[in-house]
Amino acid sequence: MIIGIDLGTTNSLVAVWRDGKAQTIPNALGHMLTPSVVGFDDQGEILVGLPARERMLTHPQLTTALFKRYMGSDRSTRLGNQQFRPEELSALVLRSLKADAERFLGETVTEAVITVPAYFSDAQRKATKIAGQLAGLTVERIVNEPTAAALAYGLHDNNPESKFLVFDLGGGTFDISILELFEGVMEVRASAGDNFLGGEDFGEALVDGFIDAVKPALDHFDKQADQALYQQLRQEAERAKRMLSSASQATMSLPWQGQTLEWTISDDMFAQSVQPLLNRLREPIERALRDARIRVAELDHIVLAGGATRMPLVKKLVARMFGRLPSMHLNPDEVVALGAAVQAGLKARDAALNEVVMTDVCPYTLGVDVSEEILPGQYQPGFFLPIIERNSVVPISREQTVTTISDNQPAIHVRIFQGESRLVKDNIFLGELTVPTPPRPSGQMVSIRFTYDVNGLLEAEMTVAETGEKHRLVIEENPGVLKAEEIEEKLRALTRLKIHPRDQLPNTALLTRAERLYQQALGEDRLWVGQLTNAFQAALERQDNADIEQARENLKSLLDEIEGESWL
Repeated sequence: MIIGIDLGTTNSLVAVWRDGKAQTIPNALGHMLTPSVVGFDDQGEILVGLPARERMLTHPQLTTALFKRYMGSDRSTRLGNQQFRPEELSALVLRSLKADAERFLGETVTEAVITVPAYFSDAQRKATKIAGQLAGLTVERIVNEPTAAALAYGLHDNNPESKFLVFDLGGGTFDISILELFEGVMEVRASAGDNFLGGEDFGEALVDGFIDAVKPALDHFDKQADQALYQQLRQEAERAKRMLSSASQATMSLPWQGQTLEWTISDDMFAQSVQPLLNRLREPIERALRDARIRVAELDHIVLAGGATRMPLVKKLVARMFGRLPSMHLNPDEVVALGAAVQAGLKARDAALNEVVMTDVCPYTLGVDVSEEILPGQYQPGFFLPIIERNSVVPISREQTVTTISDNQPAIHVRIFQGESRLVKDNIFLGELTVPTPPRPSGQMVSIRFTYDVNGLLEAEMTVAETGEKHRLVIEENPGVLKAEEIEEKLRALTRLKIHPRDQLPNTALLTRAERLYQQALGEDRLWVGQLTNAFQAALERQDNADIEQARENLKSLLDEIEGESWL
């Protein structure tokens, strides 16, 4: 059985293709969405998901989120006295989703299709595959998130021919893909995006607005230094953002030094405060349309994916830009995972999917560092020579010819980059290869061939024309990406970690929520939360199921009364 996983910045989920359809899989709490949050509990055991997120406020030094944004880098996060890389934190989320799938399916799961933002770099894609490996999964395919969303919509609509634009705004990333469905083929025409733009940034704008509004009370507040207060503000911002999806205004409040600081924001004020973010959404859309050579009028569907597309101001922006209402008849939180499950069904050669073929594109331009003649006989290095242009259909193989620039040049040293800038210093370095050349006058020709496959694996081959000598480099390692021996070491370290018992997660999630609300509440509310929490813990100690159910319901009802139902 191959599962499909949407490994998200804010939330993750898992789905499976079974009985001729894609379906999402609930986690141990019965929720489809698992927050992409990892932390330690008081016993030193790993918590993943909602129980970990509830501890962001009470134990910020033992909890972390948003690590997907740093995939492919060597950034590390300290939790207690341990350091974790983004791949390891992602692996813990993937391991939790794998366990959910195994419980739901009743069988061991070892293979997965994992989605990534379309604009993820080569290093970020490799880091995602490593995270799967650390979680005990063989990653059968890496699929771009908007491609997965379009695949889910394409099968859902049963339309033999149509053109999609997928607008995918998740918690931390933004992607645009333009796809065409014809005669059972789903072809990606173009992709563009922004890896540091998502719903979390809209929430951060509300945090900044609140801080500005309540000055000078929080004039010297430092987000990094006071993580507990910052996490409380982040939570208030998320609630306000959700409130503005259904109301014309929302109020953020914060208990601070014996007083309650409040700020009421209208939907117009919110739209004005996030205008720079809305402006950043436009450029990738325009680039993708240009690259696909498709006019807006030719698009049959504008598809929304990602939880952040629920914001009315995002829907309004899309409607204004395209002159029509977007399609949202599939849950935007789940559509990417459903598409990943479809791709898993394709990999498993499910009979119901025999007629579906999917193509994808290379999201970045791939090329080499060359010297250009600025004045006669004067060469300047550092220029980017594209070999495979962005949005070329993959798999693909392309060739360029370069020449030596000096007499008796002993070798050609080629550095490989990805990006769109004219100068290589502004692009991303991938690897390098040196090819010896015979002592001859300048102008010796060397051909460089790039081959790029569907999983983002790049192979560079250089051939010296005069000798026919070939040199080959497979870009499997990038700066910041773990090497094979490091992966083995990290795998052993993760295996030694104690994971919080899954059968206790519902009770743990409720207790961590109660602890957070106790710290936030005052007066009578705090008294009641403390008393009912004690009663629930006492029932757990007695191990009487009837008492536990009653005490759990009493505590949950009180918490919902104080802050509303828990959200994902």
